Amino acid sequence: MSLVVAWVVGFLAVRYLLIAGKDLVEADALRRVNFRGAVVFTAAGIVIAMAALIVEAGRSGLGAIGLGDEPGLNLARQPVLFAALGFAFLGFLDDMLGGEDRGFRGHLRALAAGRLTSGMIKLLGGAAIALVLASVPGFVTWQRLVADAVLIALAANLANLLDRAPGRTLKWSMLAYIPLAVVAGAGSVGVAVAPVMGAAVGVLPEDLRERVMLGDTGANVLGGVLGLMVVLVCERGVRNGVLVALIVLNLVSEVVSFSRVIAAVPPLRWFDSLGRIPVGDTAT
Repeated sequence: MSLVVAWVVGFLAVRYLLIAGKDLVEADALRRVNFRGAVVFTAAGIVIAMAALIVEAGRSGLGAIGLGDEPGLNLARQPVLFAALGFAFLGFLDDMLGGEDRGFRGHLRALAAGRLTSGMIKLLGGAAIALVLASVPGFVTWQRLVADAVLIALAANLANLLDRAPGRTLKWSMLAYIPLAVVAGAGSVGVAVAPVMGAAVGVLPEDLRERVMLGDTGANVLGGVLGLMVVLVCERGVRNGVLVALIVLNLVSEVVSFSRVIAAVPPLRWFDSLGRIPVGDTAT
């Protein structure tokens, strides 16, 4: 399956899930009130992971009968699917069971008090998934393994931290994806990631119109998959630079509001509000 076809199929798969699975996506258990007081359905990012699963199942089945790549030929597809499903599961758990404890400090305080929060389970589970994914390129040293695992985990967490306004995580994820897609090209990693990113674009209209929330479910998927993409296609120096940037951004988020920074910088504010319902209007 070519890069463009994989991207388009991911987009179509998620559109089908959103339309045919409307009653599931809009289940009462997923109702939340957003920043403007509107009722929105959270955890919609689950359809991105499901679209990735559908595409991979289709690619394997068709490949087995001679239509497309032979199953097992593209070894990047399995870890990308594992990242999508694994991070989606942890995000969905937090979307459904999350409480008032927020941020690293909030979860650590709860843990010190003897309470294991869903957020802490997500952080620990995300670290475990990242460690498994970091071993995919092959073992070099334990330092490299840990560094790549931290990169993947922090990328997933940063995407989650950005998810404070409609469409924000999706748009910034696509912006981060563009240079990675150029580097990956039509190679195995590019083809493996394409359905996930195509599916992400398929959710964007509903997210911008405040019909659904991407939720931790979808934000973690996008961040985790993009972090894995960095590990799989970038050289060591680039990965180290990305890791440092992610560490800084995750630490800064504990004391600085990304929303306030975006609102204070005109170019960031313009991009962040692009396509969103203007303040004072309501979703239709």
